[in-house]
Amino acid sequence: MTAIYVDGDACPVREEVYRVADRLNLHVFVVSNGSRPIRPRGSDNVSMVIVSEGADAADDWIAQQISARDICVTADIPLAARCLERNARALAPTGKIWTQANIGNALAGREVSRHLRELGVVTGGNGPFSKADRSRFLSALDTLAHAAGKK
Repeated sequence: MTAIYVDGDACPVREEVYRVADRLNLHVFVVSNGSRPIRPRGSDNVSMVIVSEGADAADDWIAQQISARDICVTADIPLAARCLERNARALAPTGKIWTQANIGNALAGREVSRHLRELGVVTGGNGPFSKADRSRFLSALDTLAHAAGKK
């Protein structure tokens, strides 16, 4: 059965994930290191997973648990890459579906931005989260969940 793993420390689309999961009868794991406590609603299909503190502890847990039938919701590009390595699906909160075809460029761009910041260059952010982002996310999650269910 398909499950949705949510990188929960800063996810703006948790309620949307819950709605899709309820409709398609999927289980959701909201994974967090507990630094920003997030209480998911009381639902039988939603589990809160608190991992040890540490920058990558939640990412490590997700990457170890996720399978080819599952979906990871994350804005973290390296985590998305790790999920793709396990043949799982990965989706950004903005609705961007991560694939083998686009993850390499995203990782490279992230590294270039990191290097520029180390040099003192101010790099641009993604801007505020919008209704269009939320709509794209819902559509993409629905598409991925249906595709995962067929696998």
